[in-house]
Amino acid sequence: FSDHINTVSPTYASEIQTKDFGCGLEGVLSKRREYLCGILNGLDYSIWSPSVDKFIPRRYDYKTLRDKYKNKEELQREINLTVNKDVPLLGMVSRLTEQKGLDILLDAIDEICGLDLHLVVLGTGQMRYHTFLEEKSRRFTQTFRLYLKFDNALAHKIYAGSDIFLMPSKYEPCGLGQMISLRYGTIPLVHSTGGLTDTIDERNGFVFNEYTAAALIDTIKEAVSLYGQKKIWKEKIRKAMGCNFSWEVSAKKYIQLYRRMIKNR
Repeated sequence: FSDHINTVSPTYASEIQTKDFGCGLEGVLSKRREYLCGILNGLDYSIWSPSVDKFIPRRYDYKTLRDKYKNKEELQREINLTVNKDVPLLGMVSRLTEQKGLDILLDAIDEICGLDLHLVVLGTGQMRYHTFLEEKSRRFTQTFRLYLKFDNALAHKIYAGSDIFLMPSKYEPCGLGQMISLRYGTIPLVHSTGGLTDTIDERNGFVFNEYTAAALIDTIKEAVSLYGQKKIWKEKIRKAMGCNFSWEVSAKKYIQLYRRMIKNR
């Protein structure tokens, strides 16, 4: 009975018309696809921006990237990892659930932690993932740090101090983590689904299409290899930090939608 139906990304608006993502509503959504759209969520850059962030040790922008690496050093010290700017640091801030890709991460984590990198995970979720990740953190003491809690300050530090942001979601209606990481010059590594498809591509991030542990591992290896090519990496950071996913952009699209609805009435 609605005049219009909206969700939080264009790709998700298409996905929910299929059996895999429709949760039983795919029939009616597909029937009403002419009146269905998706508008990305936005970010408040007065909070989520490294140039104004009150939680990080060093504020920075693209012109002062040396201070981003100071944040990396401070994060490595805080979480008791070897301070080394040449070792890529992967960060993950997430609910620890199947939706967020934890099943393929668990299948891949042994090989990931065997690479020349650091990994930090912050979040809470299902107990089986807590237990498994705790065991891995005890095993990979030189590589992996795990924080099973909500910690807003640490989340900001991970966004600022990491080189790569890990977001291997099985499905993601919109996602904010990848948008935040772009602003901080932390390159997102994502599974191609929902809002991740609409915000991340090969120019500003790393994307894998097949939802498997093998695809995740291969893409992490690609990212780690590229991290060593400083000129190419800096250009990727430039493109990432130049993206605009503010509410100002999304709000204009909502206004256009409301005006179109009023006109159609």
